[in-house]
Amino acid sequence: MSKDLPQPQQSEEVDLGQLFKLIGNAFSNLFRFIGSIFNKLFLAFVWLVFFVKKHAVKLAIAGVVGIVLGIVLEKTSEPVYKSSITVKQNYETGENLYNTISYYKDLIKQEDISTLKSVLGVKEEEAASILNFEIEPLISENEKLQEFDTYLKTLDTSLTKTVDYKTFLKNSKEHNHQYQQITIKAKERNNFKTVFRKIIASIDSNTYFKREQEKDLRELKEQASAISKALVKSDTLLAVYQKAIVKSAENNNDSQAQITIANKGNQSSTKEFELYNKDLELRQELVEIEREIANKEHIIEITSSKQDSGTIDDKKELFGNMISPKLYYAIILVGLTFITLLCLRIVNFLERYKDKI
Repeated sequence: MSKDLPQPQQSEEVDLGQLFKLIGNAFSNLFRFIGSIFNKLFLAFVWLVFFVKKHAVKLAIAGVVGIVLGIVLEKTSEPVYKSSITVKQNYETGENLYNTISYYKDLIKQEDISTLKSVLGVKEEEAASILNFEIEPLISENEKLQEFDTYLKTLDTSLTKTVDYKTFLKNSKEHNHQYQQITIKAKERNNFKTVFRKIIASIDSNTYFKREQEKDLRELKEQASAISKALVKSDTLLAVYQKAIVKSAENNNDSQAQITIANKGNQSSTKEFELYNKDLELRQELVEIEREIANKEHIIEITSSKQDSGTIDDKKELFGNMISPKLYYAIILVGLTFITLLCLRIVNFLERYKDKI
């Protein structure tokens, strides 16, 4: 019976050996699979290089034709003029502003010139010349990071770990950003200042925002009034302390005029000094409130304008970048030529298997 005891141990060693062998084979197969993928990618790259080399002349001709086409269209097409303004939203007017621009765009799409003329307050020929309205936020990546940092500070500590930067950007709305750029494109060089003012006026006349503005201004002015009254009392009290100090100095009895309180680090300060610091704090707070009042005077305001009468817009958008028409059509024709040649090559390759089907 004792001779049979080692047998299970030998069986376990055999099983472990087979297990390690299976693991080794699995890794070998995995590495071979990854290697085959890289090999196929390399072969595809080499094939693509030779394919482009073979058809380089055709692609070059397509590029030249695209440049010539861009020049011709640039010379013969009707010019498009654009003008833009930057606005600052002092209230949460973004959604309303975007809806207004969307409404104008729908009127243009429907060719409802009479309604567009009426809402913009312009002549019919000026309304008919407008091709499009655009609006986009003006914000840099650094400002987005600052907004994200500010947003995290408003959350509970346990929630900050569940929110990342990409999720924040995905959930943020473009109309929530304070600065927005509004652009008008038209067929004629008109003065767009009237149109821009009409857009701003449509937001300023909103009943809800006007009511919010009135409440904010009333509250801020009450705060400013309270601080101003406190400053008057502070100045009066400060004058009393100064008179007391002068009087005590004349009597060589400074100890009776000063009220000393202990601070950390065995430092001390007089009541006069404390009152002076408090006075500075109140004045700084008053300046901030007055600045806020100045901001709240306008629901939305124009901070800058570019070319009220419009400048020629001859750029084309490709993959999010604005480029010249010559380069645009050159890239388009080269791309179409490449795709066509590639499709013909694939069809010829499939023709070889036609008889086998």
